[in-house]
Amino acid sequence: MKTSIYTPRLQKKYRDEVVPALMKKFGYKTVMQCPRLVKVCLNQGVKGSVSDKKMIDDAVGEMTLISGQKAMPTMSKKDISNFKLRKGIPIGCRVTLRSVKMYEFLDRMIAVTLPRVRDFKGINEKSFDGRGNYTMGVTEQIIFPEINIDKVNKISGMDITFVTTAKTNEEAYELLKELGMPFKNAAKKEETI
Repeated sequence: MKTSIYTPRLQKKYRDEVVPALMKKFGYKTVMQCPRLVKVCLNQGVKGSVSDKKMIDDAVGEMTLISGQKAMPTMSKKDISNFKLRKGIPIGCRVTLRSVKMYEFLDRMIAVTLPRVRDFKGINEKSFDGRGNYTMGVTEQIIFPEINIDKVNKISGMDITFVTTAKTNEEAYELLKELGMPFKNAAKKEETI
């Protein structure tokens, strides 16, 4: 009896469509030269968590629902007296997604989450860091369909970073665009080319 291994839709798309497109565009000689997505990091700072510890538990629970993987609280690294902050107090939460969960999160984000953003015109293509990584901010966690709006105590945002093996911003932009990320000026750039 043959068992089939589950492959996410975007991972299959990367292998079958994105790699040949990138090889043609940049003239790579082997498949291994093509940039690929390594991990997706979600990070959320919780404002007011110093006075109310329950806010961290809520944030960790919401981040776990969104990512499908257990979130970890982030701890403060030093004392800051003006903020009444001591070293080792939880001030946020984070998750790092890789392989199957990473592709599933990206697929849900492109197909379901981003279209739920009010007045959505695309994501900014200027948020690359020069080393092939892309970071975007989400202002409200309620755009994710996994979050029940009635149970949310406080609306907060998060940062989402896509880490790639691309050497330049252009390679990372093409990789994410081919995977389906809706950049603002993607249609305008294709018209000029």
